[in-house]
Amino acid sequence: MKVFFWYCKDHLYWILFLVFSFLIFSVLCFLYQLDIEILLYGTLLCLFFFLVLIGVDFYHYKKRHDQRIVIQSEAIDQVLNLQDLTLPGREYQALLQKMERARLDAIHQNEEQFKDHMDYFTLWIHQVKLPISAMQLLLEEENLSKEKLKSQLLRINQYTDMVLAYLRMNTSQTDFVFKEINLDDAIRQSIRYFASEFIARNISLSFKETHLFVLSDEKWLVFVIEQLLSNALKYTKQNGQIRIYLQEDHKLIIEDNGIGIQASDLPRIFEKGYTGFNGRTDKKASGLGLYLCKEICQKISCEISIDSKPESYTKVCLKFDQSYKTVR
Repeated sequence: MKVFFWYCKDHLYWILFLVFSFLIFSVLCFLYQLDIEILLYGTLLCLFFFLVLIGVDFYHYKKRHDQRIVIQSEAIDQVLNLQDLTLPGREYQALLQKMERARLDAIHQNEEQFKDHMDYFTLWIHQVKLPISAMQLLLEEENLSKEKLKSQLLRINQYTDMVLAYLRMNTSQTDFVFKEINLDDAIRQSIRYFASEFIARNISLSFKETHLFVLSDEKWLVFVIEQLLSNALKYTKQNGQIRIYLQEDHKLIIEDNGIGIQASDLPRIFEKGYTGFNGRTDKKASGLGLYLCKEICQKISCEISIDSKPESYTKVCLKFDQSYKTVR
């Protein structure tokens, strides 16, 4: 009964057409004063053929409905490979094939994103365990050094900032707020973050004010500078030097006189998880910091590049987009 109701609803126009035709036929018979028997005979004859047509059509309608019920219990690949379909059936099949491809692409994309997250967090866990282990050893010493504990806590805090940055960077919504900011203020903020590290390791800092305003996101820009300073501190020996200055054509340079980077590692230094020769030797690198810096720089319209010579220097260059001006 339910199927018949939907059949009548789907064929409502044909039923209305039949009723309208009967009314026209009745009006014509009345106008031409035809015998009522002719009207009844013609009406019954038309109604008979109409019911036969409706019966045959409803039979096929019900049959197609039963087929769709069976199809619902079958696998999607069986539905997509059905043969001997009508034109509407083929059109629906093509639509289903397109939807199935989109579904598989979405599944593949989600799996890739999940794999990337798993790879990242696996690296991050190994990285954050190092300062935790170091803190455990420090706590066992008789003469507990607060400065060393602060240094390890600073590393944990930095790794936490890294994972938060990674999660925010991979969301569909972004929290970038672009405005004109004082580059020197962003640099000073990053320097203060590592002030205790500079003092504890007796590393000198030479910072020449840039007197620049840049159009960028302050929070993300500070994060990038902090990562670059962290790397400089990590690979600069005690009593070394780190310099921050402005080069010609308004390029910000963060330079250290540390162990440098092998020439063979430079082309891949921004790849996720790539640690290079120094990282494999030091056993503390995860290959995430520079990868995040590269990704963030692309989003805040800033170009990052690295030049280095082993056992001599490493220069990181940040070149901002056109929207900057010199402070008068």
